[in-house]
Amino acid sequence: MSNRLNRRQSLKLLGAAVTAGLLPSVPLLSWPAFANLPKPDDSGILQKPFDNTGKTLPVIGMGTWRTFNVGSDPKLLDARAQVVKAFFELGGGLIDSSPMYGSAPDVMGYALQKLGQPDSLFSAEKVWSPAGGSAQEQVAELKSRWQVDRFNLVQIHNLTDWREHLAALQQMKAEGKIGHIGITTSHGRRHQELEQIMTAHDIDFIQLTYNITHREVEQRLLPLAQEKGIAVIANRPYDGGSLIKGLQRRNQPLPEWATTECGCRNWADFLLKFIVSHPAITCAIPATTQVVHMQENMAAGHGPMPTAEGRQRMQRYVAAL
Repeated sequence: MSNRLNRRQSLKLLGAAVTAGLLPSVPLLSWPAFANLPKPDDSGILQKPFDNTGKTLPVIGMGTWRTFNVGSDPKLLDARAQVVKAFFELGGGLIDSSPMYGSAPDVMGYALQKLGQPDSLFSAEKVWSPAGGSAQEQVAELKSRWQVDRFNLVQIHNLTDWREHLAALQQMKAEGKIGHIGITTSHGRRHQELEQIMTAHDIDFIQLTYNITHREVEQRLLPLAQEKGIAVIANRPYDGGSLIKGLQRRNQPLPEWATTECGCRNWADFLLKFIVSHPAITCAIPATTQVVHMQENMAAGHGPMPTAEGRQRMQRYVAAL
């Protein structure tokens, strides 16, 4: 009970900030009366608490699915390191990867060695049965690939062998070898089983697919996460890229009210602000290969957010396209 109350009480409307140079010259609007919006940190990016200690995460994180599976190509490695550099310079925190993502953990290790490991890094990895070895063995290997001493979060990838992995991760957490425990799913799969796990077991994070066209989790999983004090990472915010590319390809105009009411400059702002303004969502993890797109993604964590009514208006607008 106390965990739930602490998390709910700590998610409050505290204000808005815009970091000079990150956003264009648009009117600075006051925060709307929308419960559970987080406080900006010193960089201006909004933060949400993820446990009952008051610790927070920036609402825009970074995914590595597909985008960081580049092998050992020197030019591609350096290009991805520049994306990571931009992420941290713009106030980023959580980076999510998986042994399922090919060379992505190694590429992260390269970037962190090249750039140095910032204090703001919140490293999120996964254990996955097809990767081979026990959960402890996988975590040890992944730490070596990332070149980190400890993961802030280890998740069970797509619920694979979750009972066995969960017991091992709970022991590792108790021993201080990892920070937090999570379970992931994507593409709308296995929601009923995830709900059962959330109800019966002590986990810190869940990761699931949530975007403006995939909102099934609003019905049961997101309210349950709020009730249980479980942090939520939203994957596939652009639906694997097809959502934002479709809007851009058709030259679909951004509605004027999206700019005046919540400071949206482009479709990245529109789609990400819709996600992270939900009170149950801790952060979204868009993935990109380009610094300019990283800058767009991170800018979505600044400025006013849509109200509950504004979110409904966003849904109707996209549904009518």
